This record gives sequence, C-alpha cells and structure tokens, in this order.
Amino acid sequence: MTFDWNIVWSSLPRLLDGAWMTIWLSVVTMLLAIPGGLALALLRLSGIKPLAMAATAFVEFFRATPLILQIYWVYYVLPAYFDIQLSQIATAIVGLACNISAFNSETFRSGIVSIRQGQWNAGLALGMSRVSVFCRIVAPQALMRVLPALASTWVSLFKDTSLVSIIAVSELSYVALQIRAETYRILEVLTAMAALYWLMGYPQAKLVDWIHHRFKVAE
Repeated sequence: MTFDWNIVWSSLPRLLDGAWMTIWLSVVTMLLAIPGGLALALLRLSGIKPLAMAATAFVEFFRATPLILQIYWVYYVLPAYFDIQLSQIATAIVGLACNISAFNSETFRSGIVSIRQGQWNAGLALGMSRVSVFCRIVAPQALMRVLPALASTWVSLFKDTSLVSIIAVSELSYVALQIRAETYRILEVLTAMAALYWLMGYPQAKLVDWIHHRFKVAE
C-alpha cells in the first residue's frame, strides 16, 4: 500500500476553507440558538397555556427527531409545500438553530427552575416586579448554572455541522468528501479531515472541562 500525502498538502487551502465554514456555522447557529432557547424556556414557564403548549410541541419535536431529518425537511418540504425557497447555507442555519434552540430551551428551563422560590419571594417583597426579579436576581444565577451545559452543547453542535454536507454546504466534511471523490485517496483525505476536526475540537473539549470545573454549582 502506497500513500500520497501530497494530495493533502495540495488540497489544504480547500480543507481550511471548509474548516472555516464549519466554525462559522457553529458560531452563527449558537448566536441564534441562545436567545431562541431562552425565549422557548420563558414561553414554557409563562403560564400562558397556548404559548406554553406551542413552545413545548416545538421543543419536543426537535429533541425527538433526528437532525438529519430536520435538515431534509427544511430543504425539501418548505419549497415543495409552502413555496419557501432557502439557500443551502440558510437551510443549514435554520435546521441547526431550531435543533439547538430546543436543547438550549431545556438547559435554560432547568437553570431557571433550580433557583429557589424564596429568592423570587424576597425580590417581590422588596417591591420589585417579576421582570426585575428575573433579570437582576434569577437570570444571573441561572446563567452560571447552565454555562457548563451550554458549553457541552457547543461541542456537540460543532460536530453536528458535518450533517449539513447532505445538502452540499461546503463545510469541512463536504469538502473532504469532494476531494476524496476527485482523487480516490480515501485514507489520506479522511485522515486529514479527522486531524482538522481533532485540532479544532480537542481545545474546545478541554475548555468545556475547565468550564465544568470552574462554574460547577454546589448546593
């Protein structure tokens, strides 16, 4: 068996472009999914039954179905039945953001309900509105409690971006598979793809470990 690593070096600019797209998709998705998840959590806790039921249905659908199916649904069903045509990148962002928002919703909801009712009561007794109590007392504490979980979700999201290759988004997996098809060098190209994912993902995983240790909450 012979190896031709020159294929990797000559294709490195394309692989790095794909890696940059992977990072960009992850960042944009998380920037949308954090406020999206918080909004869904607040709707579920609002006490307004129609809104709570709608938010719950959204969350349970996206948590209980495969991400790849959700991406296909956005890409094929929306234009076919609702005349909504999105580009590949827009489809990827919508599918990823909806999925991660659903998981972030449960993270935020668990963080909010973990704050003891006595802190709400103390704020209200001081004459603060419920919004003020939430923004000034509950939310800062809840954020510290959910930060490790959000960091873990980020790492999962970073890896899940590879699924958007099925709709020809030129992230790292798609680019690598294109190069493999062009050169027939399976081992070299897939090894290079794995190395790039590891070089980007390992520091993130270690950062998550540090966040878990630094921000863990002891009752």
